[in-house]
Amino acid sequence: MKDFLDVFPGLHMTEQMQELLSLVGVERVSMPRDRSSLRIYLNSPRLIHKKNIWDLERGIREQLFPGKQIQIRIFERFCLSEQYTPEKLLKVYRDSLLMELKNYSIIEYSIFRKAECTFPRPDLLHMTVENTMVNREKAGELKRVLEKVFHERCGLPVEIEYEYVEPVRARGTLERELQAKHQAEELAARYLEHHSTEEESSQETKSGAAASAEKGKTKAAGNGSENGGSITRGESRPGALRNGKKEFQKKNDWSHGGYRKKSENPDVLYGRDFEDDFIELERIEGEIGEVTIRGKILDKDSRLLRSGKTIIIFHITDFTDTITVKVFANEDTLEDLNNAIKEKNFIRLQGMTTIDRFDGELTIGSIRGIKKYEDFTSKRTDNSPVKRVELHCHTKMSDMDGVSEVKDIVKRAKSWGMPAIAVTDHGCVQAFPDASHALDKGDSFKILYGVEGYLVDDMKELVEHSRGQSFSDSYVVFDIETTGFSPEKNKIIEIGAVKVVNGQITDKFSTFVNPDVPIPFEIEQLTGINDNMVLSSPGIEVILPQFLEFCKDCALVAHNASFDVSFISWQAAKQGLEFEPTVLDTVAIARQLLPSLNRFKLDTVAKALNISLENHHRAVDDAGATAEIFVKFVEMLRARGVENLDQLNEMSELSPDTIKKLPTHHVIILAKNEVGRINLYRLVSWSHIDYFAKRPRIPKSLLNQYREGLIIGSACEAGELYQALLRGLPRAELMKVASFYDFLEIQPLGNNAFMLRDEKSTVKTMEDLMDLNRRIVQMGEELGKPVCATCDVHFLNPEDEVYRRILMAGQGFSDADQQAPLYLRTTEEMLKEFEYLGPDKAEEVVITNTRMIADMCERIAPVRPDKCPPVIEDSDETLRKICYDKAHEMYGENLPEIVTARLEKELHSIISNGFAVMYIIAQKLVWKSNEDGYLVGSRGSVGSSFVANMAGITEVNSLSPHYLCPHCHYNDFDSEEVKKFSGMAGCDMPDRNCPKCGTPMTKQGFDIPFETFLGFKGDKEPDIDLNFSGEYQSKAHDYTEVIFGKGQTFRAGTIGTLADKTAFGFVKRYYEERGIHKRNCEIDRIVQGCVGVRRTTGQHPGGIVVLPIGEEIYSFTPVQRPANDMTTSTVTTHFDYHSIDHNLLKLDILGHQDPTMIRMLQDLTGLDPVNDIPLDSPEVMSLFQNTSALGITPDDIGGCKLGALGIPEFGTDFAMQMLLDAKPKYFSDLVRIAGLAHGTDVWLGNAKDLILSGQATIQTAICCRDDIMVYLIQMGLEEGLSFTIMESVRKGKGLKPEWIEEMKAHNVPQWYIDSCLKIKYMFPKAHAAAYVMMAWRVAFCKVFYPLAYYAAFFSIRANGFSYELMCQGREKLEYHLADFKKRSDSLSKAEQDTLRDMRIVQEMYARGYDFMPIDIYRAQAERFQIIDGKLMPSLSSIAGLGLSAAEGVVYAAMDGPFLSKEDFRNRSKVSKTICDLMSDMGILGDLPESNQLSLFDF
Repeated sequence: MKDFLDVFPGLHMTEQMQELLSLVGVERVSMPRDRSSLRIYLNSPRLIHKKNIWDLERGIREQLFPGKQIQIRIFERFCLSEQYTPEKLLKVYRDSLLMELKNYSIIEYSIFRKAECTFPRPDLLHMTVENTMVNREKAGELKRVLEKVFHERCGLPVEIEYEYVEPVRARGTLERELQAKHQAEELAARYLEHHSTEEESSQETKSGAAASAEKGKTKAAGNGSENGGSITRGESRPGALRNGKKEFQKKNDWSHGGYRKKSENPDVLYGRDFEDDFIELERIEGEIGEVTIRGKILDKDSRLLRSGKTIIIFHITDFTDTITVKVFANEDTLEDLNNAIKEKNFIRLQGMTTIDRFDGELTIGSIRGIKKYEDFTSKRTDNSPVKRVELHCHTKMSDMDGVSEVKDIVKRAKSWGMPAIAVTDHGCVQAFPDASHALDKGDSFKILYGVEGYLVDDMKELVEHSRGQSFSDSYVVFDIETTGFSPEKNKIIEIGAVKVVNGQITDKFSTFVNPDVPIPFEIEQLTGINDNMVLSSPGIEVILPQFLEFCKDCALVAHNASFDVSFISWQAAKQGLEFEPTVLDTVAIARQLLPSLNRFKLDTVAKALNISLENHHRAVDDAGATAEIFVKFVEMLRARGVENLDQLNEMSELSPDTIKKLPTHHVIILAKNEVGRINLYRLVSWSHIDYFAKRPRIPKSLLNQYREGLIIGSACEAGELYQALLRGLPRAELMKVASFYDFLEIQPLGNNAFMLRDEKSTVKTMEDLMDLNRRIVQMGEELGKPVCATCDVHFLNPEDEVYRRILMAGQGFSDADQQAPLYLRTTEEMLKEFEYLGPDKAEEVVITNTRMIADMCERIAPVRPDKCPPVIEDSDETLRKICYDKAHEMYGENLPEIVTARLEKELHSIISNGFAVMYIIAQKLVWKSNEDGYLVGSRGSVGSSFVANMAGITEVNSLSPHYLCPHCHYNDFDSEEVKKFSGMAGCDMPDRNCPKCGTPMTKQGFDIPFETFLGFKGDKEPDIDLNFSGEYQSKAHDYTEVIFGKGQTFRAGTIGTLADKTAFGFVKRYYEERGIHKRNCEIDRIVQGCVGVRRTTGQHPGGIVVLPIGEEIYSFTPVQRPANDMTTSTVTTHFDYHSIDHNLLKLDILGHQDPTMIRMLQDLTGLDPVNDIPLDSPEVMSLFQNTSALGITPDDIGGCKLGALGIPEFGTDFAMQMLLDAKPKYFSDLVRIAGLAHGTDVWLGNAKDLILSGQATIQTAICCRDDIMVYLIQMGLEEGLSFTIMESVRKGKGLKPEWIEEMKAHNVPQWYIDSCLKIKYMFPKAHAAAYVMMAWRVAFCKVFYPLAYYAAFFSIRANGFSYELMCQGREKLEYHLADFKKRSDSLSKAEQDTLRDMRIVQEMYARGYDFMPIDIYRAQAERFQIIDGKLMPSLSSIAGLGLSAAEGVVYAAMDGPFLSKEDFRNRSKVSKTICDLMSDMGILGDLPESNQLSLFDF
């Protein structure tokens, strides 16, 4: 006999399989003459599961005989140890036998699975089976198979006898049999009726005239008659083709003579009637002819073709797959088709399968008919008179784990009549706001707000049952080896112990223990202990008293002591021996004394202390190493002044870093009142801020401290209690664990059935799972705690498991395809699930107790409804003073009436509605930025507020255009010359000198109504958005803390969910990895079930949430770090900021490039951007009309007709085409064009067509939202209605019919109404004005300070600048530019950026400006410089040299000249590749390769 691994040396297998086969021998190998099979006879000292045998057969066939038709058969024989008896063998080998029998014969498998097996004597197997004809017939064969396995395979002869007992009828069996009988009779009746009809039809077809008259009506009968029976409604069967074969028609039945309407059947919606036989969509592969299908319409699209026909495309699913249907409609069929094809409708249709020539997808066309169909999806209802409450439910916010929208879950629970439902996502509460929005005002339904937290037990003392012993007393350090993890089900096989007195090892105890059961293979692998080693040893009943005597008067020490002590405690209790020792766990002590370790396994701790550990996982060796560890720990503790165990226990409090390393258990926490809600938010916050490590952890001590108002549940199988049961903790320990919780939780057996698939699990059968639930119920009874049955909902319906399966597979879960039934169940379904507890107990855990928990919870709102703005003392008066001071400074002592009236109107609205504090905050931030040298641009409609302009918050003066003398304060608001510019901008007016003092007057005003900002009542919530320089943004954020105080500001949190594109990747990859083809429309359907699942969290780019003094953030929202990044100090709101922006002030402090660019231009030119740059420069205006101001022609810059390249807002091809179409003449025209550019469906297909057709001009078309309100008021509509219409149109909500009638009544033209109906989003005029003012300043520098402009643009706005492509001269640039333009349709995003920058460089060259080579000693990392009339590029413009690397070069250059390229690389840390590139471009000059000198250098 040879070793298996020697016989098959080239066979690839897993490490575990290799270990399994290491002692297996091959007795012989045989092959018949025809070489059709290979037989391998194995001899093994260990049992090998049949699954492993089959895997081995497959591996040999696929690896050694690839592509050959050969059968591999392995015949195994076991030489088992004396530890085995037939009874023990059956216990450990039963699963393998069942698998083998199932493959052999399902009947024998069923008999054996249901049989009750006992052993009256060691060699007699007594099987009790049901007395049925089948069982008696097959019993003999089963006996033969089993006796052969026991005797021939395992060498343990056994006799088998049967006892037959009468079958026990399950409840409802008789009813089901009667129902089945009734259904069979119905089927038979239908069968006879069908054949009778068929015979009549057959007689008719004998007559030619009759056959001709009926032609076309019988064709669709399908193949039901051929098979001799009809398919009942709701059934699917293969094929469902016309006449049972592929049949193609070139035209529809009504193609000649026009469309003939339907049939007499009212179910027919379109076309002809047809039979109901259908085929499932997943079985349609390729062009198989005409098919009948059923399904739900997902979406519909239609468009008019040039031919005059309308094509209607829709997707239909039967939930096995999805397919596209295309129908071409004439005028006479269009109405019927539109009525038949409606989204969400269920239909049946008949048509031809065809491959679409455009996308290659299988579609259905040539539709013969469409009929109504009922909703065939499973409509589960809850018919129980008293409904249960679900206390454990996950939503899409639950860490890529739940896949159902919370509103759908609430809707379902309400529709079933449940009184309440709990929301308990993993570690977060971000579904709460949406959950509350799912309820109507005054809704009687209750939502229980909670979380499934990750609990860490930090309350364990370092020493259990301390009696104050000193470290000089006696200790026994011990370790055990066992056959598994459960003290109740597994056995001890070795005990090793060392006695330590006063820090010295004085005695040893070491022995094997005969477990009286075979040692499992994996335990033999781990420990090296096999059956033969323990056979001669005494059993535990002998060894345990000896061990306890050895331990007498000693404290016990062990590594992970709870495991070792639980086995000793269990056996002691079983033998009636007293056992309540003092116990020290070296794992817990290691966490205190060695906090830098990430793991605290025995070998890790031993290595950290330089202690030798040989023969790991042998009790005596592990005990010896643990003793040395303990002695070292005692020395360390004494050095800290700890001399006894009581003092040691005082060190039990764990640090956050230690808590992050502890194992977690699931726990359900429900808020029962407002106090509980705030405590819940505290716990969620601290779990994310202080204790996050892979998951947010809640220390048990913290939960205990803030337990008021909370209800604590024991959660699922990952909960502390269930895990304690699995570990087999002693009863007293179990009761202690259970006593912590307010209610105990049990779940359906299917939820935990995954444990049955785990070979290492102590749970082997469904009965074991039932027993676990029964034990929890019993503990609940003894402790007086309610036990509640929950579903642990992760998806709403059973069929929704596919979404979770795909998400889990995408995250790398190996068991993703084996989804537990974690769907929301009805009360009846749950009662049936727990019927094994008895009807009364089932009702108690399913209904009574869950409703009791729900009744304990009050109705609470997850987000406070009240508004809580911050308070700044005297903000009302301060704002008034600032505004009037500025107004007097500009307009003089006696303010014009229009100024006073506007200020008073605005101040009254602002102050009376409590908005003054927002203005003061914005004023402080803007003034601080300006003081530090950075302009601030306003966003949104805040520029509509004159108060904002006077307070310095915005540059946009919203008054009507007017002249103002800066010297004597003369002003002109209402002269005829000024009125001509109504609705435009002051800078559009011609220059004028003051008629009083002759000073040139300033031109002010953009004519923007205040009502755009706060509404006509002045109570619309203001939103002040500010564009700070990107360089200054972080300082502005920090300054908010100066204004409000530390701890009063938080970054606005966001929630990142799975987007369509990412979800598509998950779904596509899932099916591709499994070799399953899915049509794109089916993938799209499944994608929609995955979209919206929470993936991460983040922060708003500029949002700051302000907490009023005296309030606590936990009253509003939990907090966390963005994306749970524990390296950042940033703290964000846990809720998406939109959920709380109605009660907490949110500031938008955004970073923008324009202020940064203006600042750089200011530094380069010395200009004051506010006072030195006029807004009426004709040269600047000409940039938006032609290229003359640049001194070049369009031909010089690739045909570009304008000089607007690189100007913010106007530099893209799209914006420049708008300029060419709109032909702006004034600054205000540019404002309107900016509004058009930022709107949706405002320009294309709308204003553009109106302007080009002459119906409107750039001045009269709708460009900004303000235009609508101002125009409608001018036309005579009521002000409030005008504002309402503007708000509706700007949000894309269109016009109500009554509004259209009112507009027509006031002579509003139809083109204006049509334009309003098309708009999806509109930009405010104030926002557009602020943007254009910034853009104008940049454009001014482009005309008059070109080098400064190009330096600033390339430094700040250029994303694709390349030194290699752009700085080697104009000729080389033109070459690369032509290449890029040639490939313009296929350019990547990075290449598109490079093309844009190339065009700016081309313009720069055309204007006569040039680059100078980079000087590594003068070049800056990021900024371009003007040197000797040329631009020196930045170091980061070199391809591959990032900003950090460029800064490294700058710092290295400060230390003196580089001696060589080697020196340059070493000092700058630049890679050799980049260094060589720089050398090739001449940047490194003539630096030698290295510092070494050569004779040839002299």
